[in-house]
Amino acid sequence: MRIYNLISLILLSAFLAACASSNSGSVYSRDEARKVQTVKTGVIESVREVKLEGTKSPVGTVAGGAVGGIAGSSVGGDGKSGIVGAVIGAVVGGIAGSMAEEGFTRKDAYEITVKLDGGGLIAIVQEADEVFKAGEKVRIIESGGVSRVSH
Repeated sequence: MRIYNLISLILLSAFLAACASSNSGSVYSRDEARKVQTVKTGVIESVREVKLEGTKSPVGTVAGGAVGGIAGSSVGGDGKSGIVGAVIGAVVGGIAGSMAEEGFTRKDAYEITVKLDGGGLIAIVQEADEVFKAGEKVRIIESGGVSRVSH
């Protein structure tokens, strides 16, 4: 029963990590609210599908290590073999947990290249939560080093 509780905790942690941050063009952080933003306009030159790497927090590693350690200790038996099994299980579980977290939180994104009306060419990568096509007129919204493309 304990192992099921631990697995549930890991899955919940991965889900929360996936929700924690966003590179979406439609989602603003609380810090971005009520701040002046600069708006530029332009035309999309190209849109390329890319991936945003997932989070690599200690949550996946620690949770995987805990599960691996528990599983390894039960395989190893008593005494020294149980300790060795727990250590090996914790290492393997930590690596697997880290990789699982990164995979679960990876997102589809676009690299959007825009020819600005005032001249110049820029590219912005953001989450693929809105559809963009070459030739569309768009706005580039900038504030505090963060830029996003919007219709």
